Amino acid sequence: MATPETLERAAHAYLARYAAPAGHLRRILLARVARSARFHGTDPAAGAAAVEALIDRLAGLGLLDDSAYALAMARRLNRRGASLAGIRARLRAKGVGAEDADAALAALAQDAADPDLAAGLAYARRRRLGPFRPEAEREAKRLKDLAALARQGFGLDLARRVIDARDLDELEEEAGRMD
Repeated sequence: MATPETLERAAHAYLARYAAPAGHLRRILLARVARSARFHGTDPAAGAAAVEALIDRLAGLGLLDDSAYALAMARRLNRRGASLAGIRARLRAKGVGAEDADAALAALAQDAADPDLAAGLAYARRRRLGPFRPEAEREAKRLKDLAALARQGFGLDLARRVIDARDLDELEEEAGRMD
């Protein structure tokens, strides 16, 4: 049954294992409240109020910090090769507010001169696309490589710059990763 005590235990157990923004934790706890209402006949409105009070208290204690979560996730995803558009979508899907997502994406400019280009290069390197393929395969796989970058949320111009690059050092210098 979803009581304030069981909701708090569940929240602490979840936060002990995973970093989470307030919106994501709220969704998890509200799902627990909905299950309890279905199976035990508890009041979902009272459960939702308990969840909101718990979220506010955890945020006040510093256990939930959406801006820190957004920044850490944005940096991790950017290093792995996610586009800025993809990062924004992932943050929104996790329940991060627009202001925190925008601030995290703006902070990526501190890490690289062109964070989208740096991410495109990282993705191409990780997947061995374009200039990271053997020279004999590059032309035959060009459209496939462009499509792979497009599916990741990179624009056509950026994808062409990465896939058609002949001088990787120059492109990496232009991306300017500063970490």
